Amino acid sequence: MPDTARGAAADAEPSPIPGSEPAPPTPEPLTGRRRTRTVLLAAGALVAVAAVVAGVLAARGSGSADRKSTTADGLPHTTVEVATAGCGSGWTHPRAGHQVFELHNTSSTAAEVYLTDVKTGAVHGEVEGLAPGTVRPLGVTLGNGSYAFKCLPDDGDAVTGPTVRITGSKVKSGPAAVPVTQQELIPPTLGYQKWIQARTVELARKTDVLRADVDRGDLAAARTAWLPAHLVYERMGAAYGTFGDSDGAINGTTAGLAGGLHDAGFTGFHRVEYGLWHGEPASGLRGPADQLAKDVHALESSWPSQRMDPSDTGLRAHEILENTVQFELTGRTDYGSGTNLATARANLDGTRVLLGFLSPLLKTRDAGFAGLGTWMDRAQHTLDGLDHSGTWTPLRRLTRPQREKVDADLGGLVERLADVAALTDVRRTA
Repeated sequence: MPDTARGAAADAEPSPIPGSEPAPPTPEPLTGRRRTRTVLLAAGALVAVAAVVAGVLAARGSGSADRKSTTADGLPHTTVEVATAGCGSGWTHPRAGHQVFELHNTSSTAAEVYLTDVKTGAVHGEVEGLAPGTVRPLGVTLGNGSYAFKCLPDDGDAVTGPTVRITGSKVKSGPAAVPVTQQELIPPTLGYQKWIQARTVELARKTDVLRADVDRGDLAAARTAWLPAHLVYERMGAAYGTFGDSDGAINGTTAGLAGGLHDAGFTGFHRVEYGLWHGEPASGLRGPADQLAKDVHALESSWPSQRMDPSDTGLRAHEILENTVQFELTGRTDYGSGTNLATARANLDGTRVLLGFLSPLLKTRDAGFAGLGTWMDRAQHTLDGLDHSGTWTPLRRLTRPQREKVDADLGGLVERLADVAALTDVRRTA
C-alpha cells in the first residue's frame, strides 16, 4: 500500500549547511508533504490485498461487470441477488470448486456482501461498496459445507440468505476467516500501548545522551549515540498514527518543506543526522538536538493519555514493513548515516512485537501463521548478516546478490503480512 503522503524525489542534490564541509552525494530528500507512516493502505487497497494474498476476493466501488469478459474465464458463473428481501436468491444449483458469483444489487442502497460458512461464521469472500443496480464478480473456491450470503445494506441491519449445502466433493475450500471484532482487538492493543510507554522512557534516555554529546561538542560521540536513539523510535512504528504531530517533529524528513534542508520545519532525528554526517559544527547542531530532546520528552509525557484505535492494530503489522521496503530499502530516508538497514532491522523488531500481541487471534484464523514466523526469521538472518559489530553496510555498498536477497526476503515478508491486515480487519456482523 503506497503512502501517498510522500512525493517524488527532488531534482537537485542536497546542499551542505552553511559553514559545513561540502556534502558528498547522498540520496535526495523527498518532496511533497512531510513524511508520515500512518497511511500505508487505504481502505480500498486493503481489501484488494486481501483478495490477492489472503484468498478473500473483494471488490469495491460501483460499476457493472462485463458479462462476456467474466464468462470467458471458463469458470461457472452464478447470478446472486443482493437485497434486503432477497439476499442470496439465485443460488439454487450449488457446486464445488472454483467459481464466480455475479452479485447483483437490486436494492436502492449500497451494500456489503459476505459469503459465509453457516456453521463457523467464517468469511470466504466479500464485496464492499456494491452500488444499487450494479453487478460485481466474487470468485471463491468451495468444498463440502453449508454456506449463505449475508447482505449488509448501508444504514440497515444485516440479512442472511438461505443456506446452501455442498456435499460429496473432494475439493478443499479456499481460505476463510472468522471475523475479528473490535472487542477482541482491545486486549492486544492495550498490551501494545503499555509496551510503547516503556519505549518512550528508553527513547528519552538515549536522546538525552545524544543531546549531551552535542552540547559538549563531542560530535564523534554524538554520531555513536545517534543510531541507538533513532532505532528505539523506529521500533515503535505501529504507534506513529497515534503520535500525531510528534511523529513529524521527531522523525520527519524534508518532504514538502519549501526550504528543504534549511527549512525551520526540518527537525528531529534526520535533521541531526544530516548535520552530524555533513560536517556541521556543534554550534549549529545544539539547537536541533535540544529541540529533538524536548519533542521526545513531550511524547513521553503525553503518551499515557493517548488511546490507539484497536481496529487499526492489525493493519499496522503490515504497514511497518511495507514502508520499510518503500522508503528504507530505497535509501530515501538516508541523510548521511548510511544506516537504512539498521532501521529495517528495527522495523522488523517492532513488527515482531506487535505480532506477539496479536498472536492469540491469528493462531486460530491464519493457517499460515507459523510460516510467517519462518519468514520473519529469514529476513532477520539476512539483515543481521549486514551488521558488522554495530557498523551496518550502507545500501550503496551492497553487492548485487546481497541487494537481491534483502529485497526478496523483505518483499516476501510484506506479502505475507498482508494476511494479518486482512484477517484483523473489523467487519460488520449485524
